[in-house]
Amino acid sequence: MPTTPTTTLTKHPEPRRQLQLQPQSQPQPEKPPARREADGMAVASFVLGLVGLLIFNIVLGPLALALAGLALLRGTNRRGRAALGLTLGAADLIVLAALATTDHTLSWSFGP
Repeated sequence: MPTTPTTTLTKHPEPRRQLQLQPQSQPQPEKPPARREADGMAVASFVLGLVGLLIFNIVLGPLALALAGLALLRGTNRRGRAALGLTLGAADLIVLAALATTDHTLSWSFGP
């Protein structure tokens, strides 16, 4: 049997295109969720300590102390706010002790 020549078609390769790299802005790394929670705890402790000077100091004072302590343990970026929360929480308890010793009550009283 006679063999017939076979031809193969080869496709000419396309010229390679030069890729032009454009500078891309690097995305800013976000804070990890634990750090954001710690920042929120620091702010909450400050607010609770401040409000606790006026009302519910028996509840809000210890809560402000606990939240400020947790925020500091978790490495908050708002260390000053957490320190103020600690200070105000302690002041809440001091005001509570002063009220309890002078008036023999746990609430503010204005008037005679």
